[in-house]
Amino acid sequence: MSEKTARDVEHEVSDWWQSSIIDMKPGEIRYSGYAIEDLIGNVSFPAMIWLMTRGDLPNPKQAKLLEAALVAAVDHGPQAPSIAIARMAATCGVGLNNAMASAVNVLGDVHGGAGEQAVALYRDIARRIDDGVSVAQAVSDGLDHQISEHGKHIPGFGHRFHPTDPRAPRLLGLVEDAAKDGIVEGHFGMVAREVEKTLEARKGKKIPMNIDGATAVIYAELGFDAPLARGLFCLSRSVGILAHAWEQTQQGGRNKGPIPRRMIWNYTGHEPRLVPVENQEG
Repeated sequence: MSEKTARDVEHEVSDWWQSSIIDMKPGEIRYSGYAIEDLIGNVSFPAMIWLMTRGDLPNPKQAKLLEAALVAAVDHGPQAPSIAIARMAATCGVGLNNAMASAVNVLGDVHGGAGEQAVALYRDIARRIDDGVSVAQAVSDGLDHQISEHGKHIPGFGHRFHPTDPRAPRLLGLVEDAAKDGIVEGHFGMVAREVEKTLEARKGKKIPMNIDGATAVIYAELGFDAPLARGLFCLSRSVGILAHAWEQTQQGGRNKGPIPRRMIWNYTGHEPRLVPVENQEG
C-alpha cells in the first residue's frame, strides 16, 4: 500500500472536525458565510448569538425580542444558588473564570432548567392544538402529561420569592407587541396564558407565570429548540455571575461558606460514642 500523500493527510486532518458555524483561513474569518469584519460594529450581540446557534441573522426586531429575554434573566441575587456559588468560589481564592465555571455548572434541571422544560411543555400543548384538540383540552392534557412524567411542579409558573414575578408581565407585553407587528405569531404566548388560567382553576388560586415561563414564550415564539432555552439562560445568567464574582473579589473575604460561621447545621447522626476496642490499634 502506497504511503499517504501530503494532500491525503491534509484532507484527513480537515475532516477531523466538521462545522457549518465557522470558516477560517489565514487572514479570513467567516461565520455562516459572513465576514467577521462586516459583523463587527454592525451586528448586536443577541443577533450574533442567533447567528451562531441558528445559522443565519435575525431581523432587528427579532434580535430585540431575544435581547429582552436575555436581559431579564441576568441576575436574581445571592439567594439564587448560582450567584451564591460564584461569590463563595471567589472567597476561596480562585480566578473569575473558575468562579464562573463553578456557578454555571449548577444550572441544572432544578436551578436553570425550567425554561427548557417550559418550552417543551408549550410545544407539546401546541402540537395537540395543531392536531385538532381544543385549546382547553390540549392545555389540560398537556399539564396531565407533564405531571405524570415529571411530577406536580409545573415549570415556568409560581415563584418561591415573588408573589408576582415583575419580569414576566413586561416580557409578555413585548411578545404581544411583537405579535401585533407580525414579528412572532403569538401562539405560544396564548398557550402560556391558558396554562396560567388552567392552573388557577385547578389550584383555586393564581399561580403566576415566572421569568422562566415568560422567557420560554419568547424562545418558543422565536423558534429556538427547547434545549437551547437552557443554553440561552446560561448565557444570560453568566453576566450576573461575572458581576457578583468580580464584586466579591473586590470586597475580599476568605472562605465564606454558604452559611455564616455563627450558624451551624442540624446534625442528625449518632450520639457521641466511643471507638470499639477491637477497632483500636496498638
